[in-house]
Amino acid sequence: MTTASKITMVRVAFIPVLMVLMGMSGGCTNIWMWLSLGLFIIASITDYIDGHIARTRNQVTDFGKFLDPLADKLLVIAAMTMFCQWGMLPAWAFMLVLTREFAVTGLRLVAVGKGKVIAAGWSGKVKTASTMVSLCVWMAFPGIYWLSWIIICVIVVTTIYSGIEYFVRNWKCLWD
Repeated sequence: MTTASKITMVRVAFIPVLMVLMGMSGGCTNIWMWLSLGLFIIASITDYIDGHIARTRNQVTDFGKFLDPLADKLLVIAAMTMFCQWGMLPAWAFMLVLTREFAVTGLRLVAVGKGKVIAAGWSGKVKTASTMVSLCVWMAFPGIYWLSWIIICVIVVTTIYSGIEYFVRNWKCLWD
């Protein structure tokens, strides 16, 4: 297993710890939420680090191509699940994010079945980064109502935009 893949595995291992810490916070600003935020930031940074190592050290593997985006999705979904559980994230917004993730993954699977690879698009990277930053802000200031709605809007808009872009750019994969 490559160094990059080991770092990605650490990110996956952080996910249940993150959920326990967030759960202990109860959705309030306290030591547990600050620990959650710190862990989430570290996990988010490992996304950049493992990708950088994989590219610069020629450690790009099929396993890494599979696990890295999965780890990102699971990390974000874990944090969003907690906000949804606390009633801070509307279920419709959470479902929209999940639907986009499943739809894009399905599109990629169809493309792979036809011998095509759909690389991560710029809008998908922006969506991931803005969602991770938004979740960090939310963990730092969970009780501010107006800020919560700005965060929800950022997540929803970037999710919809990137999902549409993936399908517009790759719709031929579904019909060829």
